[in-house]
Amino acid sequence: MILDRRKLLAGLVLAPSVALAREVAPVWTFDFTTSPSIGLLDPAIGHGFESGSDRLFSVRVPEGDYRVTLELGGDKASETTVKAETRRLMLESVRVGARKTETRAIVVNVRRPDLTPPPRNAPGGTRVLLNPREVGSFNWDDKLTLEFCGSTAAVRRLRIEPVTVPTVFLAGDSTVTDQNGEPAASWGQMLPRFFKPEVSVANHAESGETLKSFLTEHRLDKLLSGIKPGDWLLIQFGHNDQKTQWPQTYVEAATTYRDYLRAYAGEARRRGASPVLVTSMHRRKFDAAGKIVNTHGDYPQAVRDTAKDLGVPLIDLHAMSAVLYEALGPDQAPKAFNDGGKDATHHNNYGAYQLARCVVEGIRAAVPDLAAHLTTDLPPFDPAKPPSPDTFTLSPSAARSQEPPRGN
Repeated sequence: MILDRRKLLAGLVLAPSVALAREVAPVWTFDFTTSPSIGLLDPAIGHGFESGSDRLFSVRVPEGDYRVTLELGGDKASETTVKAETRRLMLESVRVGARKTETRAIVVNVRRPDLTPPPRNAPGGTRVLLNPREVGSFNWDDKLTLEFCGSTAAVRRLRIEPVTVPTVFLAGDSTVTDQNGEPAASWGQMLPRFFKPEVSVANHAESGETLKSFLTEHRLDKLLSGIKPGDWLLIQFGHNDQKTQWPQTYVEAATTYRDYLRAYAGEARRRGASPVLVTSMHRRKFDAAGKIVNTHGDYPQAVRDTAKDLGVPLIDLHAMSAVLYEALGPDQAPKAFNDGGKDATHHNNYGAYQLARCVVEGIRAAVPDLAAHLTTDLPPFDPAKPPSPDTFTLSPSAARSQEPPRGN
């Protein structure tokens, strides 16, 4: 790997002082081409490489959104994939010729589980109720973490600065969340790659969640504490909400499921944000004719009906995923799923990437104001003609996990 932590010069640059001693935003700059050396993350300094890795670089920052400008390249030809926090895909396979450089920018959302305490005697919480899987994860700490993937990855310089941009918030379950380790992946953690560095993607989805539990664990409170006019909220639940064996969080498709969807959309609208409803993708279950079987009952139609009733955009991932899986067929479709295809619900990098492309097409069709922020290097995607899983490549992350996704 070209990036060498022994040749890292790191500096914290503060913006010039202004009249009335107004607080200024810090800017962090790092030069990986010069010395002196720096090693592992030092809490006293606030930046460095994560223990056991020469590809995970962290900087302690306040909660918020940050524009990260990267200068890529080196003496040799390089190919660099950049991920942020918990494996969020930000830049994909950026190729730079020998003795050349290229500058790219990304926007990274950083958050902590803390909530502003409610007023005295008012109900509410002070912290998101994290599950064990999330404790210690990069998604909920006080650092901005970047991962540089690829055997020839070459990062010369970094600049990190706070930024205020429109935000795409994601609320959902394990099929949307940032999965911790290879080979599992979800469409939400692929989505940042498809946007220009002028919006932030804040993925609050988590494995095992339902519309009810997302409320009771203060996850919606946390999301709403940061939402602002001009933002978007993509909402995809259903996989776990339909489980009657989970009596505390079960909601009925014809009644309470729709009511909770309305509440989420209403909370977003009250704050000037735009809700977008997303139907759950299918589980991988084929009939004898090679057609996908609906295992979600009336829940996808309830989402469609609610979107129509509320006049909000709909991304019908349920319909698109059926087309995608049937195009792959019973023999190839397992190659889109986690655990070598043994898992029929959760996806690997290939499957998550293709579902993210489906979501992007849904955004293009139904959310034109958000579509204006998509990158310009994306040709139209037809789920009926997916690329072969055998030819798909994405530089993997270092983290691996055999733990089944929560709620599986």
